[in-house]
Amino acid sequence: MIIGLTGSIGMGKSAVAAMFADEAIPVFDADAAVHRLQGVGGRLVAPIEAAFPGTTANGAVDRAKLGAAVFGDDAAIKRLEAIVHPAVGEERAAFLAKHAGKRVVFDVPLLFETGGDQRVDVIVVVSAAPDVQRARVLARPGMTAEKFATILARQTPDAEKRARAHHVIHTDTSFDETRAQVRAVLASLEI
Repeated sequence: MIIGLTGSIGMGKSAVAAMFADEAIPVFDADAAVHRLQGVGGRLVAPIEAAFPGTTANGAVDRAKLGAAVFGDDAAIKRLEAIVHPAVGEERAAFLAKHAGKRVVFDVPLLFETGGDQRVDVIVVVSAAPDVQRARVLARPGMTAEKFATILARQTPDAEKRARAHHVIHTDTSFDETRAQVRAVLASLEI
C-alpha cells in the first residue's frame, strides 16, 4: 500500500512524515531525493548547469542561484522539472523495489500538481489554518511575502487538496495530537 503524503508549504508535512517514520513506515522523501541528486557529485548537477549556466558551485547546485534563475518563469520551471522529475521517479522506483510488499509513504509536496496522486493508494493531506501556515513560512530564512505568494500560486489550493484526500491531518495543534492523528490513519489502513 502506497500512502501519498502531501500538503502545501508550511503545513507541517515534514513533521508528519517523521511521525510516520517513527511508526516504522518507510518514507520516500521526494525533497530529500532532489537534494541528493543536486548535491555534491549528484547526477543532476551537470544537466542543471547545462540548462541554467552559473547555477552550480563546488560540484553542487547552488539552490539560491537556481531559484533566482527560475523564479517567476514558467518556461524555466518546466525545463527544470523535465530534468528533475524523471530522476526522482527513478529514485522512487528503487525505494519501492527495496520495500516491496510493505506499507510505504511517498512524501511529495506536489503530489497533485505532478499527477502523483494517480500512483498512490491512499492520499493523506497535511493542513493547518492559513494564519499558522503564513507564520511558519515567513519565519523561514530568506522567505518573503512575495515568494510565499508565488509558491502558493503554483500549488493546488489547500481546500482542494483536503477535498481530494482520503485523510486530513491537522497540524495547527500539539505534536501529541498530530501524532495521534497519524496513528489513527495507520489504524484505519490495517488490512
